[in-house]
Amino acid sequence: MDDDTTLYSIGELARLTGLTVKTIRFWSDEGVVPPADRTPAGYRLYGRDALARLGLVRTLRELGVGLSTIRRVLEREVTVAEVAAVHAEALETQIRTLRLRQAVLRAVAGRGSTPEEMELMHRLANLSDQERRRLITDFVDSAFDGMDVDPDFVATMRNALPVLPDDPSPAQIDAWVELAELVQDDAFRAGMRRAAADQMRVWAESGRPDPDAVQRMAGLMKERIGAARQAGVDPGSAAARPVVDEVAARAAELSGREDGPEFREWLLERLEIGNDSRYERYWRLVADINGWRRPDMGPVVQWLIAGLRAG
Repeated sequence: MDDDTTLYSIGELARLTGLTVKTIRFWSDEGVVPPADRTPAGYRLYGRDALARLGLVRTLRELGVGLSTIRRVLEREVTVAEVAAVHAEALETQIRTLRLRQAVLRAVAGRGSTPEEMELMHRLANLSDQERRRLITDFVDSAFDGMDVDPDFVATMRNALPVLPDDPSPAQIDAWVELAELVQDDAFRAGMRRAAADQMRVWAESGRPDPDAVQRMAGLMKERIGAARQAGVDPGSAAARPVVDEVAARAAELSGREDGPEFREWLLERLEIGNDSRYERYWRLVADINGWRRPDMGPVVQWLIAGLRAG
């Protein structure tokens, strides 16, 4: 029967543990399972504690822990719990990466991407959260650089950042790639600057409207125009006139102007400048990535524009 003084050769340890002689010798050379003694011929001999050490080393290696860290554990420089916590976090990062790669591949398969598109999707999707945020904040900074833009508007743009989840769907990957391309589009940035500059000019002339009143105006538009659209009312038809008149009258009141042909021409110009479909698309993509409700003002504004043109 074995006792605490029993010594084992590498071959005996291999038989008892199921490890290969080569592996045990390597771990021994690395200092994680040192020999207790040697035979007169110089062969290594190991004590009973080597069995426990080999079991621990094998478990930690299977979990991806490096030998240098294992040596520190065995020498009591760090605890197994501390090592486990660090490696659990590392594994979580690897899992997130694998999920992201899986989502990219599913998106590629679903849209029949070219090799170039696949490379772009992979590169953009694998940006870190910080790099993705920087891409959007750099867009906001460059789009409104040097302009006296409404601070609340800029804050809204900065705070509504897209956050790609750890396990994104192919649709979210597609949305993120499209958004990344959109914010790097010079024409889109120019359109944003033009709309912001027009808003600043209007506010300088007429004063900034009350935010609550703006929200009520948006609510009225969605309610009245939304109902008209649902009923299939053509914005250029006679049936649309009461809706167009009501909305235009409220817009005139909000802007401190008198409703009439001149005001409606002015309102149409403002709406057309601010009605860039890509701006609506920007917010739809952010909503898709973040799992938010999609904005729905775009079709409402387009209907009103058509109604004003027809009037």
